[in-house]
Amino acid sequence: MSQKIDWAKFADEQEKVLRQKVPTLESFNMISQINIQSNEANGKDFEDAPEQFSVAEATLLRKVLRKGLMDSKNDIKVQRENPNSPLYLVKTFEALNLNPNLLKGVYDMGFNAPSKIQETALPALLANPPQNLIVQSQSGTGKTAAFILAMLSRVDVSKKYPQVLCLSPTYEVAIETGEVAAHMAKFCPEIEMKYAVRGEEVSRGSRLTEHIIIGTPGKVLDWALKFQVFDLKKLTVFVLNEADVMIATSGHQDQCIRIHKKLSPSCQVMSFSITYDLKCMEFAEVLVPDPIIISPKKGEESLDNIQRYYVKCAGPQEKYNAVTNIYGTLDGQAIIFCHTRHTTNWLAQKMSKEGHTVAVLTGDLTVGQRINVLDRFRSGQEKVLITTNILSTGTQSA
Repeated sequence: MSQKIDWAKFADEQEKVLRQKVPTLESFNMISQINIQSNEANGKDFEDAPEQFSVAEATLLRKVLRKGLMDSKNDIKVQRENPNSPLYLVKTFEALNLNPNLLKGVYDMGFNAPSKIQETALPALLANPPQNLIVQSQSGTGKTAAFILAMLSRVDVSKKYPQVLCLSPTYEVAIETGEVAAHMAKFCPEIEMKYAVRGEEVSRGSRLTEHIIIGTPGKVLDWALKFQVFDLKKLTVFVLNEADVMIATSGHQDQCIRIHKKLSPSCQVMSFSITYDLKCMEFAEVLVPDPIIISPKKGEESLDNIQRYYVKCAGPQEKYNAVTNIYGTLDGQAIIFCHTRHTTNWLAQKMSKEGHTVAVLTGDLTVGQRINVLDRFRSGQEKVLITTNILSTGTQSA
């Protein structure tokens, strides 16, 4: 290996320049993401093409990974608010006047105080009369817990029919959302939930008695319109989870609109997403009438515990030397993004031979296997995660 470089000194020297450039190397307090650009054109180091993943897969994996980065201090900007219900911040969950058993569930999940997004969104979500919201926030900032808390709070247990519908783009996201809801409601056994996902079936002519339905658009559409096992007009809360993925998934956009058309005008509608480009915002505003819109301030979409550096290298070996030198200066874990699966496997074998505990995440694993890899990495069983571009957000990679 080439002579070690004082990366701390090197980074200090480059920092003024870096402020004006798009970064390709990120290092966190808990998890460090390493991206290094070569002088060679992307794809010329190895013969295989960049690995491709669906938007839904990438979003799910980002969500699992970013749970460890929940302490974002990003300010939230309220772009539009209903003058009859001005937003205010809450610093404690007690200030929301929740059901005591629901509050007990919130604390049992480890939430000691509302996150920044929860401080702003929850007062509007729980307001009377109900307010419609469009919320943009990164995974791991607490938005899922926010809309689940609102869902559970709106249930009237004396009414034995579905009152809340939460749509997710995939089976995996729906199950994950349901698991969070079940944990939060563990001290409220009177609140009943039903999954409307593949593998779950209902009899034609039967009627659902569960208060909350969590599912995917196609299955929900079948149950509501084809089998008529519940009445969409009786819903009081409609949640669209990960609207950006809905847009990118074939058929989901039309299915969501068909479901929305059957709702009562008084139904509270919420849309949550990591990103809202123009197309996604237009979609959300079709579904969410007169919304309060909550999003990060411009330029503050990234978590604030990330530092960025840029290192230019001549070729694969020099990039490998740079990666291992940088990793040697870090006190913690590292994520290394590679351009191709071939590069990922090559780097993993090379680092493993030098005694590093390495986890590999590529597209030949099932979604369940990928989540298992991320869980092991987050628990500290492996110190280095080497993956393709599936979790990156526009940065170039090794």
